[in-house]
Amino acid sequence: MSYIDTFYRRTIAEDRRFPLLSGTVECDTCVIGGGLAGITTALQLARAGQTVVVLEAERIGWGASGRNGGFVGSGFANDGDAIARMVGPESAHKLHALSIEGMRFVRDTINDLNIASADPIHGIMSVLRYDDGEALKARAAVLQRDFGYGVDYLSRDEVQAKLRSKRYFQALRDPQAFHMHPLNYLRGVAAEIERLGGKIFEASPAIANDFSQPEKIVHTDTGKVKARCIVVTTGGYTTGFLPKLKRSFLPIATYVMLSEEAPELIRQAVDTSHAVGDNRRAGDYYRVVEGGKRLLWGGRITTRAASPAALAAELRREMVSTYPQLADLKIETSWSGLMSYARHLMPQIGQLQSNVWYCTAFGGHGLNTTAIGGKLVAEAILGQSDRYNLFKPFGLVWAGGLAGLTVAQLTYWKLQAQDWWRERSSV
Repeated sequence: MSYIDTFYRRTIAEDRRFPLLSGTVECDTCVIGGGLAGITTALQLARAGQTVVVLEAERIGWGASGRNGGFVGSGFANDGDAIARMVGPESAHKLHALSIEGMRFVRDTINDLNIASADPIHGIMSVLRYDDGEALKARAAVLQRDFGYGVDYLSRDEVQAKLRSKRYFQALRDPQAFHMHPLNYLRGVAAEIERLGGKIFEASPAIANDFSQPEKIVHTDTGKVKARCIVVTTGGYTTGFLPKLKRSFLPIATYVMLSEEAPELIRQAVDTSHAVGDNRRAGDYYRVVEGGKRLLWGGRITTRAASPAALAAELRREMVSTYPQLADLKIETSWSGLMSYARHLMPQIGQLQSNVWYCTAFGGHGLNTTAIGGKLVAEAILGQSDRYNLFKPFGLVWAGGLAGLTVAQLTYWKLQAQDWWRERSSV
């Protein structure tokens, strides 16, 4: 078993494997899922002296956590105004502050553990594909006033000096946000968990459980774990291990491609080390990698996994329509991954029952939110805080099953049409 072919697999710093679970292991907390939420939870618990076991069905970072765009910024997938309507302005303010904390937590962890292979590069640009500079200026003012968080407003001329596309108008540049190699980050954190005495088992999917007693039991094909606490952090690849959890979100696929080495050609279009994302629903996101030699480009979502090669052709058409000067840029590889989306478009963090926690539905929210989710669950288990309650309004509501997938796809197409019309109106 190995990682799927991605830029991250090709450039992994150290491809060491963790063992298969065999026999019976006892611990304070068993974390199910070796993505960013699970690894962060385990790290914080191990730092506090708990004995921790992590069960991963495939490999650490095998799912969306280890093959995404690598963006680490603030905010959520859902719009801030929509969140405020759901929970009120005070809670919305606290939630946004958490997202900033999550971004800084990831950066501090890279520094503390000296994960040089994560290769963090500061700067993310959020660009508009229609003319609305005043709205961006107002957003920048709110971030400064309410959070003391400074971002830079860029005019259209300033944007096009770096991103040479007629599609783009104004932008906000966040100098505190950054982009990185997520798989190297995860494996660096996993190594620290092991150094602290935690145990990580790969190729060890949880297949059955008994949570009826104070001592919880999780079974795999080759062993079992006995623990006082359980934390389930699986995402788009969740199986029927916990039916209530699986029913509460939809597996949504997204797609990424990687160009050939062509630094001079790429620089004709993208002349910045900043990562870039546009303001459309499921819009494009991209960044130069390997010191500007290649372009990593992602976008699109579907409610069922499609051929990465076919979707890469669509992504490439989008790239060339944005940057005609990249028409000769060849794509070397492409991949997809499943994320978990809740119907309310927010993360799901809380307890299924006493000492059984869930921390999931991070699709579209970014690495910052996934990390802070794991940190909050660890704080709750350790009795350090009850900040996880900020996510209580976003519970395990049924996502609608197959009908939910259909509605999600139709909604996506509708939003795409709205984006198209808004852009056309700005031409």
